[in-house]
Amino acid sequence: MAQFTVNALRFDPYKNFKFRVKWDNRYVAAVSKISGLKRTTEVVKHREGGDPSSSRKSPGRSEFEAVTLERGVTHDREFEQWANKIWNFGAGLGKEVSLKDFRKDLIIEIYNEAGQPALAYKLFRCWVSEFQPISDLDANANAILIQHIKLENEGWERDYQVVEPAEGSFTEPPGA
Repeated sequence: MAQFTVNALRFDPYKNFKFRVKWDNRYVAAVSKISGLKRTTEVVKHREGGDPSSSRKSPGRSEFEAVTLERGVTHDREFEQWANKIWNFGAGLGKEVSLKDFRKDLIIEIYNEAGQPALAYKLFRCWVSEFQPISDLDANANAILIQHIKLENEGWERDYQVVEPAEGSFTEPPGA
């Protein structure tokens, strides 16, 4: 079976370096790294009294692992403002937490090398469980300043509305 239905001559899987993150119907600036999506389903073992000494297995509860987003530090306040909905020290008594809108759905869009949308995943009811506004500072380093948020979520699914894009025609390189 072909790995790609629209682009039958494509053999290489998609690269992991072209992606964007969207929440509140707008793209989030400068996201450079996203941890993987992972779902784990517990195994429930059971055995009937008359069965031999082996157990049967059935699926139990499914858990969705937290997702971490990293980006270079800019003047964009999206990460910090969302994290402050969970706990904002200077907000005043009774206003430290915003239970009204601290959860967001987000979309991770993955693009092919030509910049066409190839895959998308929707993450549901995310909230910030960890916020790091700046990474370690090191006067001897030659690196950019990084901030990250860790997002708890209640599930994710692939967006099947995003279909395989038709890529340009492939031709054999000269001398092949």
